[in-house]
Amino acid sequence: MVFQFSAFADESGKEFSAQVDALKRNRYQYLEIRNVDGQKLTDVTLPQAKEMAGILADNGLSVWSMGSPIGKMQVDGDWNGHLDQYRHVLDMAGIFGARHIRLFSFFMPRGEDPTQYRSLVMDRMHVFAEIAKAYGVICCHENEKGIYGDIASRCLEIHQEVPEIKAVFDPANFVQCGQDTLQAWELLSGHVAYMHIKDALPDGRVVPPGQGHGNVPALIQKYAAQGGKVLSLEPHLTKFVGLSALEQEGDTSVIGTISFESKEAAFDFAANNLYKIVEELA
Repeated sequence: MVFQFSAFADESGKEFSAQVDALKRNRYQYLEIRNVDGQKLTDVTLPQAKEMAGILADNGLSVWSMGSPIGKMQVDGDWNGHLDQYRHVLDMAGIFGARHIRLFSFFMPRGEDPTQYRSLVMDRMHVFAEIAKAYGVICCHENEKGIYGDIASRCLEIHQEVPEIKAVFDPANFVQCGQDTLQAWELLSGHVAYMHIKDALPDGRVVPPGQGHGNVPALIQKYAAQGGKVLSLEPHLTKFVGLSALEQEGDTSVIGTISFESKEAAFDFAANNLYKIVEELA
């Protein structure tokens, strides 16, 4: 069982240099780039991206996926402005040589039935896929609480309606939505491009991979059996710069349950924990 490892290294440190160090000391090959030097990915300039791409290359690292916030907006928000941000992130993907971009299917108004927004969501997902095609980048939809594609059945609707969009499967997010992860895998496995490694308890609290109800070891085994190669670590065991911007207002369920002396220690713990899971499955 041979994997390549990617990570949201901004959880180890906000400075880009700290993220490079985190990947190297944990022997991870790839970065899923999200927040850099305290900036959201959408605010990073193209000259900055070129400089960072050079640093990664000098250190034998590369970007697996653009960990963008695209689609993490209210469904009735500024769509045209969001598309400008999307194209900017795709321009950066070209600079980094990244072939994937993770995106979302829009926050639903609280208390409203998501199905009434189905047509609008699908129209926009078609637009995402069509634009990405011109860049040679694969759109990967992440299941996320509060968005249209929060549970497996609605994720499946997206992949069936827009087959160019693949899935990045996040076990913890499904647990936080009350969705059984093994049932979700049965529905979505044929659409999965890669996995996020994150785990959670039924009350929503995040825990180290393999210590929650996400069935992480079993899912990794199933992923490997169908030829999956890349595991992208997103531990969420401590607060980090940019976390609040990723969630709906008032949501604290992403905060971990264990105390660590530093963000670096939390990241390293999760990274090593993932290695142990893979070794035990071998």
